[in-house]
Amino acid sequence: MRAPLVAAAGRGRRRQPSAPDGVRLRLLNTLELLYDGTRVELPLSVQRLLAFVALKRHPVQRHYAAGSLWPSVPERRAAGSLRSALWRLRCTGREILASDGQRLRLASSVRVDLHEAEETARRILEGDGCYLGRDPRDLRSELLPDWYDDWVLMEREYFRQLRLRALEVACDRLADAGRLDEALSAGLAALEYEPLRESAHRALVRVHVAQGNLAEAVRQYGLCRAMLEEHVGVVPSDDLTNMIRDAMAARQSSEVLVRTNPGNGRAA
Repeated sequence: MRAPLVAAAGRGRRRQPSAPDGVRLRLLNTLELLYDGTRVELPLSVQRLLAFVALKRHPVQRHYAAGSLWPSVPERRAAGSLRSALWRLRCTGREILASDGQRLRLASSVRVDLHEAEETARRILEGDGCYLGRDPRDLRSELLPDWYDDWVLMEREYFRQLRLRALEVACDRLADAGRLDEALSAGLAALEYEPLRESAHRALVRVHVAQGNLAEAVRQYGLCRAMLEEHVGVVPSDDLTNMIRDAMAARQSSEVLVRTNPGNGRAA
Protein backbone atom coordinates (compact mmCIF):
# COMPACT_ATOMS: atom_id res chain seq x y z
CA MET A 1 0.00 0.00 0.00
CA ARG A 2 1.42 3.36 -0.98
CA ALA A 3 1.76 6.21 1.51
CA PRO A 4 -0.83 8.98 1.16
CA LEU A 5 0.39 12.23 -0.33
CA VAL A 6 -1.41 14.82 1.77
CA ALA A 7 -0.71 14.19 5.44
CA ALA A 8 -3.15 15.63 7.99
CA ALA A 9 -1.52 16.97 11.15
CA GLY A 10 -2.88 16.81 14.66
CA ARG A 11 -5.38 13.95 14.36
CA GLY A 12 -4.82 11.88 17.46
CA ARG A 13 -1.66 9.85 17.92
CA ARG A 14 -1.65 8.14 14.56
CA ARG A 15 1.80 8.39 13.07
CA GLN A 16 1.88 9.93 9.63
CA PRO A 17 4.24 8.60 6.96
CA SER A 18 7.26 10.77 6.39
CA ALA A 19 8.01 12.23 2.98
CA PRO A 20 10.48 10.10 1.06
CA ASP A 21 13.98 11.23 0.30
CA GLY A 22 14.78 12.43 -3.17
CA VAL A 23 11.62 14.48 -3.80
CA ARG A 24 12.48 17.55 -5.85
CA LEU A 25 10.25 20.25 -7.32
CA ARG A 26 11.67 22.24 -10.20
CA LEU A 27 10.26 25.66 -10.96
CA LEU A 28 13.14 27.10 -12.98
CA ASN A 29 12.65 27.04 -16.76
CA THR A 30 9.81 24.51 -16.39
CA LEU A 31 7.79 22.75 -13.71
CA GLU A 32 8.83 19.20 -12.94
CA LEU A 33 8.29 16.96 -9.95
CA LEU A 34 11.04 14.36 -9.57
CA TYR A 35 11.08 11.38 -7.26
CA ASP A 36 14.54 9.82 -7.00
CA GLY A 37 15.31 11.37 -10.37
CA THR A 38 12.18 10.04 -12.07
CA ARG A 39 9.70 12.55 -13.45
CA VAL A 40 6.16 12.31 -12.07
CA GLU A 41 3.41 13.20 -14.52
CA LEU A 42 1.03 15.78 -13.09
CA PRO A 43 -2.22 17.34 -14.39
CA LEU A 44 -2.06 21.09 -14.94
CA SER A 45 -4.30 21.79 -11.93
CA VAL A 46 -1.86 19.92 -9.67
CA GLN A 47 1.13 21.70 -11.20
CA ARG A 48 -0.45 25.07 -10.48
CA LEU A 49 -1.28 24.10 -6.91
CA LEU A 50 2.28 22.94 -6.22
CA ALA A 51 3.75 26.07 -7.78
CA PHE A 52 1.42 28.34 -5.80
CA VAL A 53 2.22 26.76 -2.45
CA ALA A 54 5.97 26.62 -3.20
CA LEU A 55 6.11 30.28 -4.24
CA LYS A 56 4.34 31.42 -1.06
CA ARG A 57 7.10 29.75 1.05
CA HIS A 58 4.77 29.49 4.04
CA PRO A 59 1.53 27.65 4.83
CA VAL A 60 -1.43 29.04 2.90
CA GLN A 61 -5.11 28.91 3.75
CA ARG A 62 -7.11 26.55 1.57
CA HIS A 63 -9.70 29.21 0.67
CA TYR A 64 -6.92 31.62 -0.32
CA ALA A 65 -5.30 29.02 -2.55
CA ALA A 66 -8.64 28.13 -4.14
CA GLY A 67 -9.56 31.76 -4.79
CA SER A 68 -6.17 32.56 -6.25
CA LEU A 69 -5.97 29.52 -8.51
CA TRP A 70 -9.59 29.61 -9.70
CA PRO A 71 -10.51 33.31 -9.42
CA SER A 72 -13.19 33.37 -12.14
CA VAL A 73 -15.54 30.75 -10.64
CA PRO A 74 -17.81 30.81 -7.55
CA GLU A 75 -16.21 30.09 -4.20
CA ARG A 76 -17.80 26.65 -3.80
CA ARG A 77 -16.67 25.58 -7.23
CA ALA A 78 -13.13 26.84 -6.56
CA ALA A 79 -13.07 24.85 -3.32
CA GLY A 80 -14.19 21.78 -5.24
CA SER A 81 -11.44 22.29 -7.81
CA LEU A 82 -8.92 22.48 -4.98
CA ARG A 83 -10.19 19.23 -3.48
CA SER A 84 -9.95 17.59 -6.89
CA ALA A 85 -6.34 18.76 -7.33
CA LEU A 86 -5.46 17.41 -3.88
CA TRP A 87 -7.07 14.08 -4.70
CA ARG A 88 -5.09 13.87 -7.95
CA LEU A 89 -1.95 14.61 -5.96
CA ARG A 90 -2.70 11.75 -3.58
CA CYS A 91 -2.96 9.41 -6.54
CA THR A 92 0.74 9.85 -7.26
CA GLY A 93 1.50 8.07 -3.97
CA ARG A 94 4.07 10.63 -2.83
CA GLU A 95 3.92 12.95 0.17
CA ILE A 96 4.44 16.37 -1.35
CA LEU A 97 1.91 18.57 0.45
CA ALA A 98 1.07 18.52 4.13
CA SER A 99 -2.21 19.75 5.54
CA ASP A 100 -2.40 21.54 8.88
CA GLY A 101 -6.09 22.06 9.44
CA GLN A 102 -7.12 24.58 6.82
CA ARG A 103 -3.55 25.32 5.73
CA LEU A 104 -1.41 23.72 3.04
CA ARG A 105 2.37 23.63 2.86
CA LEU A 106 5.08 21.67 1.14
CA ALA A 107 6.31 18.61 3.00
CA SER A 108 9.56 19.42 4.77
CA SER A 109 11.71 17.06 2.71
CA VAL A 110 10.68 18.47 -0.68
CA ARG A 111 13.58 20.35 -2.24
CA VAL A 112 12.74 23.28 -4.51
CA ASP A 113 15.35 24.51 -7.00
CA LEU A 114 14.06 28.09 -6.82
CA HIS A 115 14.53 28.21 -3.04
CA GLU A 116 18.07 26.87 -3.41
CA ALA A 117 18.92 29.41 -6.12
CA GLU A 118 17.58 32.25 -3.98
CA GLU A 119 19.69 31.06 -1.06
CA THR A 120 22.79 31.02 -3.27
CA ALA A 121 22.02 34.55 -4.48
CA ARG A 122 21.50 35.85 -0.95
CA ARG A 123 24.74 34.26 0.27
CA ILE A 124 26.65 35.92 -2.58
CA LEU A 125 25.12 39.31 -1.76
CA GLU A 126 26.00 38.82 1.91
CA GLY A 127 29.64 38.21 0.98
CA ASP A 128 29.83 34.47 1.61
CA GLY A 129 32.91 33.52 -0.41
CA CYS A 130 31.99 29.83 -0.36
CA TYR A 131 29.24 30.54 -2.88
CA LEU A 132 31.25 32.59 -5.37
CA GLY A 133 32.74 29.68 -7.26
CA ARG A 134 29.50 27.75 -7.64
CA ASP A 135 28.18 26.96 -11.07
CA PRO A 136 25.75 29.84 -11.76
CA ARG A 137 23.45 27.53 -13.74
CA ASP A 138 20.40 28.10 -11.55
CA LEU A 139 21.03 31.83 -11.53
CA ARG A 140 20.87 31.72 -15.33
CA SER A 141 17.38 30.21 -15.21
CA GLU A 142 13.97 31.89 -15.27
CA LEU A 143 11.01 31.16 -13.07
CA LEU A 144 8.23 29.42 -15.02
CA PRO A 145 8.75 31.50 -18.18
CA ASP A 146 5.57 30.26 -19.90
CA TRP A 147 3.25 31.05 -16.98
CA TYR A 148 1.40 34.36 -16.87
CA ASP A 149 -0.58 34.27 -13.63
CA ASP A 150 -0.21 37.43 -11.55
CA TRP A 151 1.16 35.46 -8.59
CA VAL A 152 3.88 34.05 -10.87
CA LEU A 153 4.77 37.35 -12.55
CA MET A 154 5.54 39.07 -9.25
CA GLU A 155 7.76 36.25 -8.04
CA ARG A 156 9.49 36.05 -11.42
CA GLU A 157 10.45 39.71 -11.28
CA TYR A 158 11.70 39.36 -7.70
CA PHE A 159 13.91 36.42 -8.66
CA ARG A 160 15.09 38.20 -11.80
CA GLN A 161 16.34 41.19 -9.83
CA LEU A 162 17.87 39.02 -7.09
CA ARG A 163 19.82 36.81 -9.49
CA LEU A 164 21.07 39.75 -11.59
CA ARG A 165 22.40 41.56 -8.52
CA ALA A 166 24.04 38.35 -7.30
CA LEU A 167 25.68 37.62 -10.65
CA GLU A 168 27.09 41.14 -10.88
CA VAL A 169 28.41 41.02 -7.32
CA ALA A 170 29.93 37.60 -8.02
CA CYS A 171 31.56 38.98 -11.16
CA ASP A 172 33.14 41.88 -9.26
CA ARG A 173 34.31 39.79 -6.30
CA LEU A 174 35.73 37.03 -8.48
CA ALA A 175 37.60 39.67 -10.47
CA ASP A 176 38.98 41.14 -7.22
CA ALA A 177 40.18 37.64 -6.29
CA GLY A 178 41.91 37.21 -9.63
CA ARG A 179 39.50 34.44 -10.71
CA LEU A 180 38.90 36.12 -14.04
CA ASP A 181 37.48 33.21 -16.03
CA GLU A 182 34.83 32.62 -13.36
CA ALA A 183 34.17 36.36 -13.20
CA LEU A 184 33.66 36.44 -16.96
CA SER A 185 31.18 33.56 -16.76
CA ALA A 186 29.14 35.31 -14.06
CA GLY A 187 29.13 38.61 -15.95
CA LEU A 188 28.04 36.96 -19.20
CA ALA A 189 25.26 35.15 -17.34
CA ALA A 190 23.93 38.48 -16.05
CA LEU A 191 24.09 40.07 -19.48
CA GLU A 192 22.48 37.09 -21.18
CA TYR A 193 19.16 37.73 -19.45
CA GLU A 194 19.29 41.52 -19.35
CA PRO A 195 21.24 42.96 -22.31
CA LEU A 196 20.17 46.52 -21.42
CA ARG A 197 21.54 46.38 -17.88
CA GLU A 198 24.45 48.82 -17.79
CA SER A 199 25.81 47.50 -14.51
CA ALA A 200 26.26 44.08 -16.16
CA HIS A 201 28.15 45.67 -19.06
CA ARG A 202 30.30 47.57 -16.55
CA ALA A 203 31.17 44.38 -14.69
CA LEU A 204 32.25 42.73 -17.95
CA VAL A 205 34.30 45.75 -19.03
CA ARG A 206 36.12 45.55 -15.71
CA VAL A 207 36.92 41.87 -16.24
CA HIS A 208 38.19 42.47 -19.79
CA VAL A 209 40.47 45.26 -18.55
CA ALA A 210 41.79 43.04 -15.75
CA GLN A 211 42.53 40.33 -18.32
CA GLY A 212 44.44 42.83 -20.42
CA ASN A 213 41.91 42.59 -23.23
CA LEU A 214 41.42 46.29 -23.89
CA ALA A 215 39.97 45.65 -27.35
CA GLU A 216 37.27 43.45 -25.76
CA ALA A 217 36.57 46.11 -23.15
CA VAL A 218 36.16 48.76 -25.84
CA ARG A 219 33.94 46.41 -27.88
CA GLN A 220 31.77 45.74 -24.82
CA TYR A 221 31.45 49.46 -24.16
CA GLY A 222 30.50 50.08 -27.78
CA LEU A 223 27.87 47.34 -27.63
CA CYS A 224 26.43 48.82 -24.45
CA ARG A 225 26.33 52.31 -25.95
CA ALA A 226 24.65 51.14 -29.17
CA MET A 227 21.99 49.14 -27.34
CA LEU A 228 21.18 51.87 -24.84
CA GLU A 229 20.89 54.51 -27.56
CA GLU A 230 18.73 52.31 -29.77
CA HIS A 231 16.36 50.86 -27.19
CA VAL A 232 16.33 53.41 -24.36
CA GLY A 233 17.53 56.64 -25.95
CA VAL A 234 20.31 57.26 -23.43
CA VAL A 235 24.10 56.97 -23.38
CA PRO A 236 26.25 55.06 -20.87
CA SER A 237 26.88 56.70 -17.51
CA ASP A 238 30.01 58.71 -16.76
CA ASP A 239 31.26 55.87 -14.53
CA LEU A 240 31.37 53.41 -17.42
CA THR A 241 32.72 55.95 -19.91
CA ASN A 242 35.47 57.02 -17.50
CA MET A 243 36.38 53.37 -16.87
CA ILE A 244 37.10 52.94 -20.59
CA ARG A 245 38.93 56.26 -20.85
CA ASP A 246 41.12 55.44 -17.86
CA ALA A 247 41.95 52.00 -19.25
CA MET A 248 42.86 53.47 -22.65
CA ALA A 249 44.93 56.23 -21.05
CA ALA A 250 46.79 53.66 -18.93
CA ARG A 251 47.55 51.60 -22.04
CA GLN A 252 48.79 54.64 -23.94
CA SER A 253 51.00 55.69 -21.02
CA SER A 254 52.45 52.18 -20.89
CA GLU A 255 53.18 52.22 -24.62
CA VAL A 256 54.87 55.62 -24.36
CA LEU A 257 56.99 54.34 -21.49
CA VAL A 258 58.09 51.32 -23.52
CA ARG A 259 58.96 53.48 -26.54
CA THR A 260 61.01 55.91 -24.49
CA ASN A 261 62.68 53.15 -22.47
CA PRO A 262 62.84 50.19 -24.85
CA GLY A 263 65.21 48.23 -22.61
CA ASN A 264 62.58 47.99 -19.83
CA GLY A 265 60.52 45.45 -21.75
CA ARG A 266 63.45 43.15 -22.66
CA ALA A 267 64.46 40.08 -20.83
CA ALA A 268 67.74 40.35 -18.98
